[in-house]
Amino acid sequence: MYPRLVQFGHVAIPTYGALTALALVAALAAAMHFARRLSLDTNKVWTISITAILTTLVGARLLVVMAHFDAFRQHPFWILGLATLRDGWIAPVSIAVGAAAGVLYALAKGVPVWRVADALAPAAALGFAINRVGAFVAGVDFGTPSSLPCVTYTSRIAALWYRTPAGVPLHPVQLYEAAATLVVFALLIWWIPRRRREGEIAGMALFAFGVASPILSLWRADSARPAFSLAISVVAVLAGAALWLDRGMMPRHYTASDGLPPAR
Repeated sequence: MYPRLVQFGHVAIPTYGALTALALVAALAAAMHFARRLSLDTNKVWTISITAILTTLVGARLLVVMAHFDAFRQHPFWILGLATLRDGWIAPVSIAVGAAAGVLYALAKGVPVWRVADALAPAAALGFAINRVGAFVAGVDFGTPSSLPCVTYTSRIAALWYRTPAGVPLHPVQLYEAAATLVVFALLIWWIPRRRREGEIAGMALFAFGVASPILSLWRADSARPAFSLAISVVAVLAGAALWLDRGMMPRHYTASDGLPPAR
């Protein structure tokens, strides 16, 4: 495919990085939209989002350094470039750290955490869907070999940067993930005016992620730590079910735009 978007002399802009940046912009714009819809202070939601994103990105880099310190010590500037070493546990751990930073900021500012989570859940789903399309185009997080005429990467750059196998038909698992995430995104925005309490939308997102992740992992080539991934999925399902099923907790704050009476 196209792992390199453009090149200026010796400087190359990777497609995956560019579309990941686009995904972040789209997610932030969506977060502001849903924050207004749920009567939240958009300035505070913006700061919460930026805090979570920056903490996640910095945390991921630090975790890579910690996991591969010998390589970093030999090549210190490697941390600023493309991370060809990909560990399956780094992404979820860094996301958890970023989410914790956002929660702490929300609590410090007195922002309703669960309502913020409801606003950010569909925004995160939209951003992840765009990110997965970027992964497919670049050859990142490729799928398992397939006997069907699926996707075949031939780029030497993809093989160098992401260790993508060349000339082998692969399942386009990135597109499977993007499609599943878009379905979840549509479900979440459809349910927003029907929610009966705060935290319900976030619970739906967690539950859907927990169910879909182990299914999609069947076609992921980099599922090196299945036990760890399964544990994360189980935690997500249980947390999502707790938020969804406990209908007596966290009464919902309706807004005038919903056109629905308060739940009794």
